[in-house]
Amino acid sequence: MAKLIAGNWKMHGLSAEAAALASALKEGASPVAGVRAELLVCPPFTALATVGAVLRDSPIALGAQDCHPAPSGAHTGDVSAPMLKDLGARFVILGHSERRTGHGESDALVRAKVASAIAAGLIPIVCVGESLAEREAGREEAVVSAQLAASLSDDFAAACGTVAYEPVWAIGTGRTPTAQQIAAMHALIRAGLAARFGAAGGDPLILYGGSVKPDNAASILALPEVGGALVGGASLVAADFLAIAAAA
Repeated sequence: MAKLIAGNWKMHGLSAEAAALASALKEGASPVAGVRAELLVCPPFTALATVGAVLRDSPIALGAQDCHPAPSGAHTGDVSAPMLKDLGARFVILGHSERRTGHGESDALVRAKVASAIAAGLIPIVCVGESLAEREAGREEAVVSAQLAASLSDDFAAACGTVAYEPVWAIGTGRTPTAQQIAAMHALIRAGLAARFGAAGGDPLILYGGSVKPDNAASILALPEVGGALVGGASLVAADFLAIAAAA
């Protein structure tokens, strides 16, 4: 199965910058997209239409970084899953640690967003992960298991949902867990999915996210149950993102 290499552009890129990055990715995608890697970029809401237009007829999928749990309504400043689908998005990142921490998002809210995304025909990428304090306290497995259980809707596996394990202490810090730590957590997540969804729990991809770079991508992507990568800073440099995809 092809690895999913997803770029989370976060709050970066005005229209011209986003178009230039998307163009560079489109030009370099052919040698790496296909059997070994599926490419996905998730620009900010303001750049979705621009990037989608550039990537049309390319092997790179379009995704968003969040959605509101309601399909429409009086929610000033929010964006719904049907709106994202209307712009051509196929995926949406939900429950990212920066949303959970910076916006106080609960597991219940993430679950409601997941259900809304699936209802709109989007594939959710649901993020789970522990803080440094939680890992140092030996609570990483309990924290991730609890997030996983409470953040996924019942139709998650049937909708080909994806999980991303992102140790919060490794995001943007340059620190990366050991191969043993990554493999152990991905095995824990797979076991949780299997317990929840039965045979279908073996299908969802489990991505790793947390300071993935060209120089460590191959070793991370080769680990058991690592079905791809959720890439932050390195996804803003076309050559780096394509190198990570090539490592798949």
